[in-house]
Amino acid sequence: MRVARAALHMWEEPCISGEEGSGAVFFTGCSLRCVYCQNYALSRGETGKEISVKRLAEIFLELSDQGANNINLVTPTHFVPQIIEALEMAKEEGLKLPIVYNTSGYERVEVLKRLKGLVDIYLPDFKYWEKESAKRYSMAGDYPEAAKAALREMVDQAPAPVFDERGIMRRGVIVRHLLLPGHVTEAKKIVEYLYKTYGDQIYVSLMNQYTPLDTLDADAFPELNRKVTKREYDRLVDYAIDLGVECGYIQEGETAMKSFIPPFTLNGV
Repeated sequence: MRVARAALHMWEEPCISGEEGSGAVFFTGCSLRCVYCQNYALSRGETGKEISVKRLAEIFLELSDQGANNINLVTPTHFVPQIIEALEMAKEEGLKLPIVYNTSGYERVEVLKRLKGLVDIYLPDFKYWEKESAKRYSMAGDYPEAAKAALREMVDQAPAPVFDERGIMRRGVIVRHLLLPGHVTEAKKIVEYLYKTYGDQIYVSLMNQYTPLDTLDADAFPELNRKVTKREYDRLVDYAIDLGVECGYIQEGETAMKSFIPPFTLNGV
């Protein structure tokens, strides 16, 4: 495995980070190749240190000792067999924190089934409703159907959200959607599907933090070479409220900035 960062992370949803922070382990690589990737150096394998299963188990325990609210596995898909081994090892050594599976949503159901009983919280993206968007921006035209099937398995494993007395999630599913510029209509279809299919079984996190980075090919994707406008985001949020969505999160203030991207300097690895 390669890991680029293992540290307390304060920028997840409030029920994940809380005041103490989420014990986030950022794995190098990704199962998608999004042209607008917000963690480009991480997803493209430009950073990270090779570690053993034993060292990963130690990292989990170290984050627990630092007061983390959970162990947050970020882009873990391609290392699932090793992660399972490390989790089992850490649990034998006393790890009791909830495990968060933080993913793009592009998963195989058979892989998720292997995580049953080990993962407590699923934190997937639902990026696209249209196959054309998925193919153009992430080279994965089958993304919408794959994400639907994966989400069904996640909800089956964690069918109802559970929180502790501090409001920190102990079990459940939070589905994220990062609004892309010019894609409000597609985003509305995703929100409608999530709410009509799962209702209050899941939380929905609507994100406005999209930032066009230097790694984006602005000539090839000019429509993505800007931030999301306040009006675009307000239209999406208003639509979710009108649908009846109550279990969810929205972002306020200036979130579309590079400072929200953590430094991948091998901290904690």
